[in-house]
Amino acid sequence: MEIVFSVTQESDGGYVAECLSHDIFTQSNTWEELRANVREAVSAYFFDQPKPTAVRLHLVRDELLTTA
Repeated sequence: MEIVFSVTQESDGGYVAECLSHDIFTQSNTWEELRANVREAVSAYFFDQPKPTAVRLHLVRDELLTTA
C-alpha cells in the first residue's frame, strides 16, 4: 500500500504536508525535516496496524504570473 501526501510550501518557506487518504498532517521548516516528520507521523498513525510500504510526497507549487 502506498499513501500520498500533498505538500505545499508556505510563504515563510516552511512546508505543510497532508495525507490524501488518511487523517495525517504535519509541517516543518525544511524539506529534510518534513521527510522525517512525515515518517514519524505515519508510524504513529499506523502504530497498531500494518504500515504502508511507500509514502509519496507530492509537492504542489502555486505560482501566479502577471501578463502586464
